[in-house]
Amino acid sequence: MKIAIITGASSGMGREFLLRIDKEYKLDQIWAIARNQERLDQLSSWTTTPIRTFSLDLTDMASIDVIAQALAEEQPWVQILVNGSGYGKFGAFEEISMADNTGMIDLNCRAYVAMAQTVLPYMNRSGVILNIDSMSSFMPLPHASIYAASKAFVLSWSRSLNVELKARGIRSIAFCPYWVMTAFFDRANDKKNFTKFDKVYTTEFVVEKAMKCMAKGKRDVCVPGLYAKLLHITARIMPKSFVMWVWGKMQKLY
Repeated sequence: MKIAIITGASSGMGREFLLRIDKEYKLDQIWAIARNQERLDQLSSWTTTPIRTFSLDLTDMASIDVIAQALAEEQPWVQILVNGSGYGKFGAFEEISMADNTGMIDLNCRAYVAMAQTVLPYMNRSGVILNIDSMSSFMPLPHASIYAASKAFVLSWSRSLNVELKARGIRSIAFCPYWVMTAFFDRANDKKNFTKFDKVYTTEFVVEKAMKCMAKGKRDVCVPGLYAKLLHITARIMPKSFVMWVWGKMQKLY
């Protein structure tokens, strides 16, 4: 049985990946993981591939055990793992609750690692691990410090993992979009800490670019959109102190 596994599948980029993978890959099942069972139940009405849903909170390691048990029972070939769960909170570090600061690390980092390590034994050549990352992985962001740091972890880990898995013919890709119009903002910016988002992409646009990266055999890093690519280059060559200063001025942090 050939499957794809998508976390954060009930909304946003995770859901868009599920819909595109359903159209572009011949699979026996797609395993969709998210917390909201009601939204998960709606997915099957939009796809031709059978959907197996798992209503789980991936910050709880017991949830990883559920996936591990299901894999052990079914013994599938996992062609694609999309690590799409995650969230952010904008605001001064000391003003964000400890639950949110540590929760971002748990969901944005630990859950990605745990899912990859759980799934890898069931991946063969041509398998892909796509980690939904962020442009913030390339730069520190005051007042989004933990979120940006968690995404920097994903970038570094994805790149290293890609090298380690090359001999097995498995690719690891850090998918690093700029701002994307999803429900992410509702939670991240609930106190309207940030006021300026110079470019916001649609989920359809960025996921289409990611699918092209996968189809072309891309590995390592995928940055969708010309504007985002230019910012990526700028963030790489400019001093990080300058990048943070520009960010702070743009958001009127000081």
